[in-house]
Amino acid sequence: MEIVFEKQYLSDLYHNGCTDDKKHQFQPQIIRKYINTVDLLESVSKPTDLLRYHSLNYEKLYGNKEGLASVRVNDKYRIEFRTYSSPTEKRIVICNIIELSNHYK
Repeated sequence: MEIVFEKQYLSDLYHNGCTDDKKHQFQPQIIRKYINTVDLLESVSKPTDLLRYHSLNYEKLYGNKEGLASVRVNDKYRIEFRTYSSPTEKRIVICNIIELSNHYK
């Protein structure tokens, strides 16, 4: 999937391993797992391929987050994202990463 970052701090964390945004500071092990998870998202061709990776706990969200899906970074954090398929090119799926959040807050 092609990866698009909706927020700058998400891109900074992935490309630089850190961000200047004081609100979104994470422990180094969380950042490493985040980068690995984004790499895995990039390596699959469609979202349903994520079901093979049970540790990611891929799920479509509902309620006020309907239209989003999520995968786990670890037991506490998850990546929320939205996917789009191009109507002209069936093979391209864009994964728009919305948030890296504490699942329990």
